[in-house]
Amino acid sequence: MNPNLSRLQAYPFERLRQLFAGVQPNPAFRPISLGIGEPRHAAPDLVKKAYCDAIQHGGGLSVYPATGGDLPLRSSIVRWLERRYGLQLDVASQVLPINGSREALFAFAQVVIDPTQAGATVVCPNPFYQIYEGAAYLAAAEPYFVASDPARNFAQNWDTVPDPVWARTQLLFVCSPGNPAGAVMPLSEWQKLFDLSDRFGFVIASDECYSEIYFRDEAPLGGLEAAARLGRHDFKNLVAFTSLSKRSNVPGMRSGFCAGDAQWIKKFLLYRTYHGSAMSPVVQSASVAAWDDEAHVVDNRAKYRAKFAQVTPLLSEVLDVSLPDAGFYLWARVEGSDTEFARQLLALYNVTVLPGSYLAREAHGANPGAGRIRMALVAETEECVEAAQRIVQFVKSSPSQP
Repeated sequence: MNPNLSRLQAYPFERLRQLFAGVQPNPAFRPISLGIGEPRHAAPDLVKKAYCDAIQHGGGLSVYPATGGDLPLRSSIVRWLERRYGLQLDVASQVLPINGSREALFAFAQVVIDPTQAGATVVCPNPFYQIYEGAAYLAAAEPYFVASDPARNFAQNWDTVPDPVWARTQLLFVCSPGNPAGAVMPLSEWQKLFDLSDRFGFVIASDECYSEIYFRDEAPLGGLEAAARLGRHDFKNLVAFTSLSKRSNVPGMRSGFCAGDAQWIKKFLLYRTYHGSAMSPVVQSASVAAWDDEAHVVDNRAKYRAKFAQVTPLLSEVLDVSLPDAGFYLWARVEGSDTEFARQLLALYNVTVLPGSYLAREAHGANPGAGRIRMALVAETEECVEAAQRIVQFVKSSPSQP
């Protein structure tokens, strides 16, 4: 057995099930979950139609799909990158379809990491998407966590990473907009990371799956866009990952793409050819329909904006919470234990939230997620507002809360 499997920790939702063992939710309330970040808005009709049309007309099901994806899909991705970020990417060498960002982020680490180098290190934010940690361990590397700072809009202070750690670093995971706090990295922060990458030679994997749900007038800056603004048109040592799951409400399709440094895209394609991770032609057809259309994305974003506009003021009356830059989470500070808050909220008001400590690791003497909860506002507005109203009642009635 691969000994590194023993280093994997339970996923946050498994820990949540263990936390809730024995809890009997108040039957006076119907259950509402704000725990899992699974989009629950309706999938676009145009995507469903494209999917069904592909099935009806054969859809390429009688042939093995190419790992690199068909030209129509890669072309659709390149067109979207041009519309969204003003980028000009090569359709043959700088984009690669993936089966959702989760599997690709994990697999990319297996391509980048050289485990024969002593002290191979993967740097990532804390709190973080647990795939980053698992990818590091199973690539025989060590994760190094950089805490988010509430005083800096939950940005990471990369200056806290010592040069000896950067010297061992082979891969840096960044997430912008972030999970769970929704912070967007500014150009100055990208400049700092590119300078560090040039100096120490590590690769940057930019997780951008929340990029199309935002609350400011200006769309979030992407990693490739930042590189281009800074004159790095070859995207040296940079690969960005995104998917249709949040943008188009189709998490079950498992469709996305990565793009960037042609040398790393070529190596990743080679790996994926052996890994057997080609995208179904049916999913490719539906993906083209999704990437080519922005109207459903605008409508989806408007729903989130309206929802957050109602929920955030309610919760801010009793919790330390504010509107994020982007994403569909609220990241709130609570008094006392975040796990006990979640357990008692479920028992008394039948609302599920995720303890922030489950999304982070104890590192450098602290768990930066402790004392916080993550609320995924993925359900329809009415349900999210009801959940917020119950949370307000819970906090007001709880002696441990302000």
